Amino acid sequence: MTIPARRGKVADVSGTHLWLVLMKAHRTLDRLASYSIESARVGLSDFAVMEMLLHKGPQPVNEIGRRIELTSGAITSAVDRLESRGLVTREAHESDRRARIVRLTARGKAEAAKAFGVHKTAMDAAANGLSKTERAMLIQLLRKLGISAAELSSTREKKRI
Repeated sequence: MTIPARRGKVADVSGTHLWLVLMKAHRTLDRLASYSIESARVGLSDFAVMEMLLHKGPQPVNEIGRRIELTSGAITSAVDRLESRGLVTREAHESDRRARIVRLTARGKAEAAKAFGVHKTAMDAAANGLSKTERAMLIQLLRKLGISAAELSSTREKKRI
């Protein structure tokens, strides 16, 4: 596969340039995602909680925090906000008295589905510049890059210990 260069220059395929292009693309997608989420009148943390519950079903509070990478204080605040709006409930865990299960209410499911629909439309529109084949290839390549970076990061962390 040939790599297009701009104005007769040799294309820069260095790791630094790859990082720069990914960072700029991420910033642009992040702005679009934030706008689509905020248009649903929820914050990013609240949206992430609602989206997870919508697609994964009821979850323990600590599992939600772990999966969407929020601190225990941030997840508690997000669940408090959603509960005060009548969008989620907290229930006792069946087998662990210390744990609480968070569940979307009927109203919460409706609002989560609506917010996710708006967000999905925005993200699909952003991806329209790529064919389905290109999207699949990009997803595969980004996963491969992520695994490679994670392995390098893990190796460097072990050297610090």
